[in-house]
Amino acid sequence: ASVELPKRLQREIGYTMMLQMRAQGQLLEDPEVEEYLNWVGKRLASQSSQGGADFHYFCVNTPVVNSFAAPGDFVFIDSGLIIFTRTESELAAVMAHETAHEVQNHIARKLLNAHKANIESLATMLGAILLGAASGSGQAIEGGIVASQGLAAQEQIDYSRSVEEEADRVGIELLAAAGFDPEGMPDVFERLMQLQGLQDAWVPAVLMGHPITADRIAYSRAHAAQFPQVPDTSSPDYYLIRARVRVLTAPADDDVQRYFAVKIAHGDHSLGTMYGDALALMRDRQAPKAVKILAKLLKSRPDLHLLYIALGQAQARAGEMPQALATFAQAKRLFPLNVAVIVRYAQTLMADGKNEQAHVLLRNLFDLVDPTPGEIELTARAASAAGDLGGAYYYMGFYQLWLGNVALAVKQFQIALGTPGLNPVQRQRIIAALKEARNDLMRMRQHSS
Repeated sequence: ASVELPKRLQREIGYTMMLQMRAQGQLLEDPEVEEYLNWVGKRLASQSSQGGADFHYFCVNTPVVNSFAAPGDFVFIDSGLIIFTRTESELAAVMAHETAHEVQNHIARKLLNAHKANIESLATMLGAILLGAASGSGQAIEGGIVASQGLAAQEQIDYSRSVEEEADRVGIELLAAAGFDPEGMPDVFERLMQLQGLQDAWVPAVLMGHPITADRIAYSRAHAAQFPQVPDTSSPDYYLIRARVRVLTAPADDDVQRYFAVKIAHGDHSLGTMYGDALALMRDRQAPKAVKILAKLLKSRPDLHLLYIALGQAQARAGEMPQALATFAQAKRLFPLNVAVIVRYAQTLMADGKNEQAHVLLRNLFDLVDPTPGEIELTARAASAAGDLGGAYYYMGFYQLWLGNVALAVKQFQIALGTPGLNPVQRQRIIAALKEARNDLMRMRQHSS
């Protein structure tokens, strides 16, 4: 009988790998990029029988052209791949392929089969990870994490042909169902093969994990042809995010503004190019120039939240704080639940000393959506600056939980509970969080004993 890897164990392995990558600074933590990737990814995953609720998509800060899925519905897209794609459907195709690996349970099966591992050995590895988290010991956690990352790295080396074809087939179906162009899959495969040809002996990382052959391209092309043709459906956000990733990941000594200036000089005044130029100018401390470009873009596209955010930030950096706050207030009216808008608005309010307003904004948002660690930390800082120490410790408790530091989270919740001046609602929330964190700690200690 085939052995199944429990979903909970898969999730904890993938989650721990993600935390480790984050701790090592490998992830590009940018609210705008995170929001976009998860919008595309969940749109794809929601077409599967599994639904999109449990999927999480991350950008890895590396020029490498690659992507991979980790156990537990965690998908990682390299920044180099985002820049490499030409259309949103090409990017979505790669994300659909990785999502399909998760939906078809390929990762979990590979973990068990390729390593002749069983649930007990994987649970032992996880136990070492959890024991390290429970004790706060970096050394205790190291062996377990190295093992989990080793499994993930090995996972990329040898997918069988049938598994890859299944991920292509299911991925194309997800693409078509989500309204993307299914031809994006064979298109991006062909370009990756050309990339390999140009590099002679060098093989792109994505081809090491997912070998692409002429047969595989033909198979994906034939399968894509079974669906209605879709014109290029790339959203404006795709072009903005691709330019944004180029600027954010450019090395410190790279004159990324020159890249956009050359494109503009050759007559390219497209939305993505002009936005990228403005971001590059801001990076070069030329915010007033960026303000002019972004204000003009926003007049032509008042429906794009990314333009409001960039203009507000440029105005703040140019010393035009009243204008910046007015821009963000308008963006909030138009996009009241957009995480990137609220986070950037809150940061700007705090820069202007309006901490209480920032605290209320963040608190209200995160009652409705799940924040990332950086966003939890920002909320804690806003609470502290606004004089709400109980709230600050409460949010830092959740920050420690996110990092896997359950023992530290318990301490933060205990301090929060002892803070003077708590109202009854705050007190009940802290008590509930403390109780849950203590239960988690007990489970972890039992698991590792």
